[in-house]
Amino acid sequence: MRFIAKRLCVTFITMFLVSLFTFAAFTLIPGDPAALVLGTEGTEEQLAALRLEMGLDRSFAARYASWLGGFLTGNLGNSTRFRGEAIAGMILERLPVTAALAFLSVLFIALIGFPLSLIGIRREGSLPGRIIHTLTALNISFPGFFLGVLFIWIFGVTLRFFVPGAYTDYRENPAAFAAYLVFPALAIAIPNAAILVKFLRASMEKELNSPYIRTARSKGCSPNGVLFRHVFKNAVIPSVTLLGMIVGEVFSGSIVIEQVFTIPGIGRLLIASINSRDYQLIAALVAYISFIVILANTAADLAIQIIDPRIRVQ
Repeated sequence: MRFIAKRLCVTFITMFLVSLFTFAAFTLIPGDPAALVLGTEGTEEQLAALRLEMGLDRSFAARYASWLGGFLTGNLGNSTRFRGEAIAGMILERLPVTAALAFLSVLFIALIGFPLSLIGIRREGSLPGRIIHTLTALNISFPGFFLGVLFIWIFGVTLRFFVPGAYTDYRENPAAFAAYLVFPALAIAIPNAAILVKFLRASMEKELNSPYIRTARSKGCSPNGVLFRHVFKNAVIPSVTLLGMIVGEVFSGSIVIEQVFTIPGIGRLLIASINSRDYQLIAALVAYISFIVILANTAADLAIQIIDPRIRVQ
């Protein structure tokens, strides 16, 4: 319990500092937000009234406290470029899309990473093992957006497995929505699955050289029994931390993939807000993505404490 309390305390402090630095970064950017909203046709009187309405006349501490309170209560104000829409509503509308893409990506990472790790270590030195090792090295080198473009060209334009850009809203047709997310999720999952394979394979190779493995073999345990009951069980524990990092990478990596596949999620909204210089919306989205990364890593650390009793003792 002491570790959990300490870890949660560190998490809250980190989230506070991230929110502070995020707000400061977009507050200190040169330019007048009021002038950005009104454009070149705004008069001095209009600018002064809008600055007062936006709270730009207050101190940095007062503005940050107001912004943080709004963030915690879900009242993030209105977008300055998207026709005054509520920022919280814009995020909540797109959150299920990004969450579904992230869930599917993590599912593919697990379905690809764990079996290939076992096959690679089981067939070490054989042709399948060498093929898996080569593909792992190649896929680590491929960025997600490159795979996304490649999938559009091969499976969308050439083979016509899907229509690029023909996104279907999840509220209209959930099956078509899930089907359209398959290739974007694979574009995110494949490089991260390759990292998982490489990491897990190295962990299993280390476990295979441990004394308890020689003891298990001397007792007549079969190779598959050694691999599944002992090696994989112990080697997968450090991978939990890696999975926490991968979850954060999935959310940040979806920013570009959503743009490539024209998916109206959080990532595409962030790029649109950057193009329109909507600093208030950008700050909220950056803080949201940062919090997801922090919470994913915290969840991974807490999960290890539950999985491995030895760590709890330490």
